[in-house]
Amino acid sequence: MADSQIQPIVSLKKVVKQFDSGDVRVTVLDGIDLTVQAGEFIAIVGPSGNGKSTLLNMVTGIDHPTSGEIVVNQQRLHRMSEDQLSAWRGRDVGIVFQFFQLLPALTLVQNTILPMDFIGRLDKRARRRRAELLLELVGLSDQMHKLPGQVSGGQQQRAAIARALANDPPLIVADEPTGNLDGKTSDEVFNLFKSLTQVGKTVLMVTHNDQLACQASRTIEIRNGRIVRDENCDPSQAVQA
Repeated sequence: MADSQIQPIVSLKKVVKQFDSGDVRVTVLDGIDLTVQAGEFIAIVGPSGNGKSTLLNMVTGIDHPTSGEIVVNQQRLHRMSEDQLSAWRGRDVGIVFQFFQLLPALTLVQNTILPMDFIGRLDKRARRRRAELLLELVGLSDQMHKLPGQVSGGQQQRAAIARALANDPPLIVADEPTGNLDGKTSDEVFNLFKSLTQVGKTVLMVTHNDQLACQASRTIEIRNGRIVRDENCDPSQAVQA
């Protein structure tokens, strides 16, 4: 029991990711070593085009490393087939995108049920009940029967978070989840992520918002495919807008 408690939920060792661009080989990740413990809230920062989103794609198994080892929730992703990765991702990872990616023809509650339909873990009535509870958790109990186009961007993002939680994954990965939101709504969404870590979820979030990043439990900065900073951040040192 004690051993499982100290096992990191994310472990990357010497991860390299390269792409061929014509006759040139481009290195996007250059020997990444990273360990994340369960319950941490990690903000990943750095200039655009320096490997942040590629790092998230490694952790979620969406993309494969050129070399190195990736272990997430005790699964060796670099050794898994696409079918295995797809099934694993549906169970173990909730993904939140910058542009929400809700299906426009489905209501918010139907969007939230969808990941449970894919996994088939609960019966139909239990899926519906869980989706309603999750939308209540993110403050959308009065909006759940509306289509995405009928609610605000902030409400769509909260619905996307509910959808990410549908199968109760231990890990939530978010790529610029507040990038299209105003300041007040960004704070609300960020605080929702913080509350998830307080109930045991682990959150990895890419952000360009330094003020939000400094409220995470840990900040990782990536430049030129390498981790150049990995530290706990003092919120009092955040740059004021």
